[in-house]
Amino acid sequence: MEIQELKTLAEGGDAESQNNLGLRYDQGKGVEQNHAKAAEWYQKAAEQGYARAQCNIGVCYVNGEGVEQNHTKAAEWFQKAAEQGYANAQYSLGVCYANGCGIEQNYTKAAEWYQKAAEQGYANAQFKLGWCYKQGKGVEQNDTKAVEWYLKAA
Repeated sequence: MEIQELKTLAEGGDAESQNNLGLRYDQGKGVEQNHAKAAEWYQKAAEQGYARAQCNIGVCYVNGEGVEQNHTKAAEWFQKAAEQGYANAQYSLGVCYANGCGIEQNYTKAAEWYQKAAEQGYANAQFKLGWCYKQGKGVEQNDTKAVEWYLKAA
């Protein structure tokens, strides 16, 4: 899609177009790279409940790109997208719980969110879930399950 058409749709309030315009600014594709504008467009789409944008604005807050770094806000946005079933956000929320990043550390909740994303085929979550089983973090230690998840991730 041409950048002008995308801008027109985004300015008209289309959440998917707002998110996609944010991606263009994030990556500098068809426009000059500008993380602040990317975050602005992600935010608009996120506020409409668009899960991908909620995850993307969460990443902006984790990295402090286009917004002031804020792990609490990142976890809140990941939570909103994760609850909609968005695997990337489920994984990211699991990482937040595992590391106590913007949210109280809780390996059980980390493993639960990894599980949800892993069941959708999200390889990073499959690997992390395997690690949880190997280490007995948030789940009962189980080498067999660890290997099963590691193999799925591979």
